[in-house]
Amino acid sequence: MGGAPILQQLHLEERLLRRTSDNWCIVNDGTAPPTIVMGVSGKVSELVEIRPVLRDHVPVVRRFSGGGTVIVDQGTVFVTFICNKTAIAGLQPFPRDIMSWTGQLYGKVFRGFGEFHLRENDYAFDHRKFGGNAQSITKDRWVHHTSFLWDYDVKNMGYLKNPQRAPEYRQARDHSDFLCRMNEYMPSRSVFTEGITAALGDHFTVQHTELETALPEDHDDFMPSTKIIVRGPHTTHRRTQFVEHDSLPMNTHGS
Repeated sequence: MGGAPILQQLHLEERLLRRTSDNWCIVNDGTAPPTIVMGVSGKVSELVEIRPVLRDHVPVVRRFSGGGTVIVDQGTVFVTFICNKTAIAGLQPFPRDIMSWTGQLYGKVFRGFGEFHLRENDYAFDHRKFGGNAQSITKDRWVHHTSFLWDYDVKNMGYLKNPQRAPEYRQARDHSDFLCRMNEYMPSRSVFTEGITAALGDHFTVQHTELETALPEDHDDFMPSTKIIVRGPHTTHRRTQFVEHDSLPMNTHGS
């Protein structure tokens, strides 16, 4: 997909996870408008700078998977794997095992383009992060989705608070020292997506498909759990409310 709103992408992922039995790779090249996306158990007050978000009408979405908080925009490239637990021989359906497998897969994609590392639960070039991950594991299937920073607007990072729980390798660095851009290492987005297709070919028979073909027939009846919790500038509501959930049903596993 090219430029699909992140809410539409997350709804699609959840439908494909719960209503199909195929293995999928979803690529979405950019999204608009800039949107904050939180994990299923994230708290707005702890993760988001509330005043500037309300002032600038930045939408906030709570996704169906675990993991941390990101702000995404047209400079973000999204890649999602949705697989049956039996799809990859020897892979145990646990967060660390899935991260290990995806780290090896992306190691092939980035070979020759920088010192790629799986650092804790992040993808990094050397010691700087460029890819954040989240996961959801159900009875028979799992999702691993990544937001890759092809480029980013430093100003947008100001909407996010530094998380209370940060990876050790961050070492209290601010966003500008902790993050890097993929376009500093790779020549084009198409080289990246072609590399993903090639790497997947080592494990799967890859068949490209259109969005309309991918949707299950009963998709209109599906009620996704990903929700908008702060609306953007196109809402008709005059006032925005934050609703915190201290206790959520946890059928997901954050990475």
